[in-house]
Amino acid sequence: MHQQDRSVLFLGKKDDRHVEKALEFVRLNFADVAVHLCGWGDPFPRNARLWKGDYIISYLSRWIVPGDLLKRARVAAINFHPASPEYAGIGCNNFALYEEASEFGVTCHHMAPKVDTGNIIEVVRFPVFSTDTVASLLARTYDQQLLLFYKIMCMCRTRRELPTSSEQWTRNPFTRRQLNDLARITPNMSREEIARRSRAVSFGPWQPTVELHGFSFQLKAPA
Repeated sequence: MHQQDRSVLFLGKKDDRHVEKALEFVRLNFADVAVHLCGWGDPFPRNARLWKGDYIISYLSRWIVPGDLLKRARVAAINFHPASPEYAGIGCNNFALYEEASEFGVTCHHMAPKVDTGNIIEVVRFPVFSTDTVASLLARTYDQQLLLFYKIMCMCRTRRELPTSSEQWTRNPFTRRQLNDLARITPNMSREEIARRSRAVSFGPWQPTVELHGFSFQLKAPA
């Protein structure tokens, strides 16, 4: 099949292999693709605000898309969220691990001006294991998200109507403050609580912290 003549604004994260695969698929299958990739703290690109076309695709993008730009997507403005609807916002896999969830997932949804509130298109779920860490759950999540991306974008390519899921967002999006609080350990916490928090937030250089007398100490797991 030939490229579709529909236009796409693709918003994603810099230096991410899953984003690169998603972008490669879009470029191969849509003739007119505008691309903007971001890092932490990057401002929303000014020239992207002037875009007008068929699809806005947000894939692991750190930007909140302005409401006036969402209205310029003639067909759909879609976000691929790396979590199930129970976990909107930031730090989703961290909170799933902290709550000892038995399953997690990925969500494709229409974008609305408020983050992670738009109507849901499709959800894919998978089990969370007791052995999972932040790294292992995140890796599996990103793989499932890419598979869902291929499925939904194939529908867009062939101009099929996107499905409507019966699933709903179940709580307000988690915030950066809540994630920072999750990573904070206090001396009065039980060993079990400290272990849960440590599992939920330990990821490479990011570790839970203990604050005493104005000093911040990084937690180290027992040998």
